[in-house]
Amino acid sequence: MALLHIITPVKDSIDSTRQTIAAVSGSALDIPYSYRIFNDYSSEENTAILQQLSQEYAFELVNLKELTDHPSPNYRLTLQLSQERALAEDAYLLLIESDVVVKPDTLQKMYQWAQSQEKAGMVAAVTVDENGDINFPYLYAQKWSRRTHKTNKRLSFCCTLLTPAFLKAIDFHELDPEKNWYDVFISHQSCALGFDNFLMCDNTVLHKPHGSRPWKQLKYTHPLKYYWLKFTKGLDKI
Repeated sequence: MALLHIITPVKDSIDSTRQTIAAVSGSALDIPYSYRIFNDYSSEENTAILQQLSQEYAFELVNLKELTDHPSPNYRLTLQLSQERALAEDAYLLLIESDVVVKPDTLQKMYQWAQSQEKAGMVAAVTVDENGDINFPYLYAQKWSRRTHKTNKRLSFCCTLLTPAFLKAIDFHELDPEKNWYDVFISHQSCALGFDNFLMCDNTVLHKPHGSRPWKQLKYTHPLKYYWLKFTKGLDKI
């Protein structure tokens, strides 16, 4: 029985996903864990590559196309399935995006910190660029000291641990189906339910912002086009 369930949602972006999978699989964890990749309507070619990688790295591949006809993104369903598995085994749930590269000791540090805190709800590793500077989505923490901070600010799901106690207190089946992303809502709910959230500024992960969703780069390169797509096609709802 796993004590830690690790998941990575994937929609194509196969190059960054390879790096994520390799890094997670190389983690120095001293507890039983499972790793699932949620393939959210990647192309047939990339689905085949993910299947090959599942054999190489021994993770479980979940093809959401086989479970729902709802178009990508299917983050709500991914969260629901992951919560069900974690609750069934009284395990922690760790979400790692497919544009994040962890260090060998990243996940063990997150797990140990969560276990040491009686009221922990969520624990996140801060994201940095290749120069080691804190980057999106934690720009608000750029001037924080490099230690672990209790915070009421929102935690991204770039690399974030949810505790069994928090998972028992919230029902992901009640998430708004009209939204695409839920990290802001869920991190605020953790605080509202009386849990403590932590951002580990001394436990960094490499993040290439929006590498898992390339179209979102338009927010920085062509902002008018980004907001036109956001509002005319209903994309990126949080």
